[in-house]
Amino acid sequence: MKVALIAMRPEIADKKANLQTMEKQIEKTKADLYIFGETTLTGYGCKDEIRNLAESIDGPSIKYMQKIAKKNNCYIVFGLPLVDPNIEGLNHNSAALIHPSGKTDIYNKWFLPTFGPFEEKIFFNEGEELKVFKTKLGKIGIIICYDLFFPELCRAYTLQGADIIICLSATPSPNRKYFETLIPARAVENAVFMIYVNLVGTQEDLVFWGGSQIYDPLGNLLVKAPYYKESVVTCDIDIKQIKIARANRPVIRDIRPEIYHDLYDFARFHTKK
Repeated sequence: MKVALIAMRPEIADKKANLQTMEKQIEKTKADLYIFGETTLTGYGCKDEIRNLAESIDGPSIKYMQKIAKKNNCYIVFGLPLVDPNIEGLNHNSAALIHPSGKTDIYNKWFLPTFGPFEEKIFFNEGEELKVFKTKLGKIGIIICYDLFFPELCRAYTLQGADIIICLSATPSPNRKYFETLIPARAVENAVFMIYVNLVGTQEDLVFWGGSQIYDPLGNLLVKAPYYKESVVTCDIDIKQIKIARANRPVIRDIRPEIYHDLYDFARFHTKK
């Protein structure tokens, strides 16, 4: 399976331009799975404009990308704001996984950073579902940026059979060392392929560092994109490596389920002493 990591500098609030750039990148690079960063459709930090930019799952932008997926017989993952399908006025920071058939799966970001320069809880609602998506390439789980700091999400995907966990990101340069520590850690502790794709370039006062990368189930770096420049890098991955990795590091076999009940009690009912 060939994976293409595409580090873009999206135009702020210009969905048409960003869709055209995405299409060009897909057309010029042969792969089975193309992955773009968080909020690639709109750019990061649109703030109040999100309310007008957000679309539904059957909106024009996803339809546009469905045609590209069908034409190129490929899978495409990209970030975009989506409206909540049930509650008027709520929006999500989302990722779409489009299949070659046009079928589209959606993940809504669980953890919304609202500190320092980040204001996501002001504009987005938290996600509540953790679904593993079945594809011809393997079972895929998706997280978005700050989600990476919460290992429970990746573990939940692994326990549902995920082979690959994809992290879309829009993280600025001061946070690079944290992400480059956590990405291989998530690969090792779950014995899965971890794929990370970041935005690149400057948007307002944030400088995104790029550096998209893939780690195998034993934490070996397979490919890394350059820092601070738009790029496309590709990598072949073999899902069969997971079986070997889990024989060498049987972390999934050795999980003790009772710890999850205990963790709930610690977090939900803890008291100060």
